Amino acid sequence: MSASAPDEVVHAGGCHCRRVRWRVEAPGSVVAWVCNCSDCSMRGNPHFVVPAARFRLQPGAEEFIATYTFGTHTAKHTFCKVCGITSFYTPRSNPDGVAVTVACVDPGTLRHVEYRKADGRNWEEWFERSRIAGFSKGKAEAAGM
Repeated sequence: MSASAPDEVVHAGGCHCRRVRWRVEAPGSVVAWVCNCSDCSMRGNPHFVVPAARFRLQPGAEEFIATYTFGTHTAKHTFCKVCGITSFYTPRSNPDGVAVTVACVDPGTLRHVEYRKADGRNWEEWFERSRIAGFSKGKAEAAGM
């Protein structure tokens, strides 16, 4: 994976026990979503969204991942089987992308994080006005947001 744009960097990160490790190509400055849905509000999971093609699990990580779904089963809430940390998941808002937990990115590559509220309790109404879907489409489409 190599950075495709000048503002894009490769961030590394993962779970607490380090069995689930990944690399993600994303800007140094990201928009993170703070969601109040039943799952995110319990976990406290501010996350930024990237196209799935820009996310790569490191070798051996897959065997330590478990997945939880509920409701529409569109979101795939992945977490480490050993330490329980959700360092990334597939969000309902962007099933073609990956949501990366800000706190799970290794220090040194994120220059700035803008936090926005996501109203997961009123998801359908919020989704339409949020324009979050563009964040997993790549820089060109998301730039119009």
